[in-house]
Amino acid sequence: MKRSVRPFGTVKIFIILGFLVFFGVSTVCAGQIEITDSEVIAAQKAWSDAVVDLGREYKLGKDYKKAAKDLVDDLYAYQTGEVLFKPTKAVDIKFRMTKEGAISYFVGHNKNFPEDKGFALQPWTHVQFNNEGIYINGDVAIAMGKYFFTPLKGEIVKVEYTFGYVKDEQGKLKIILHHSSLPYAQK
Repeated sequence: MKRSVRPFGTVKIFIILGFLVFFGVSTVCAGQIEITDSEVIAAQKAWSDAVVDLGREYKLGKDYKKAAKDLVDDLYAYQTGEVLFKPTKAVDIKFRMTKEGAISYFVGHNKNFPEDKGFALQPWTHVQFNNEGIYINGDVAIAMGKYFFTPLKGEIVKVEYTFGYVKDEQGKLKIILHHSSLPYAQK
């Protein structure tokens, strides 16, 4: 018995299957990389905890330089591309486009960044983010507001920030933009 082949029908089926697979995979991928407000807030808490822990490591005489490297490796996207990092108190070298520059800002003691005294070595006992807004567009999120740093002694320090996030291949938020500045004081 001879089989009748209907190429147009077969092509239509493959087009429909291709369409479903393409959009089905796109939808699944989009679901995996879509960032939520709660993920941004969790990333901010992780950053806050890491900065406080780094100061504690320093105070206890532990390997605070390794803790700083771990903080930057864990929370920033230097391993996947460029990170735009403008630290709060940087004056001479205002922008830190390398992982070395970011680590130096947190712990100081780097001849390539002589102005750095180690921002995280204060130490801080608590860091609280207060988001003015969170903007999410698929796999990119930007948060802006004020964060408050509580020292062991003295007054709480208010700093303004903008942080940008993307997800890495494991689905963890990583910082791609870190801009901090002291509030403008008109005289």
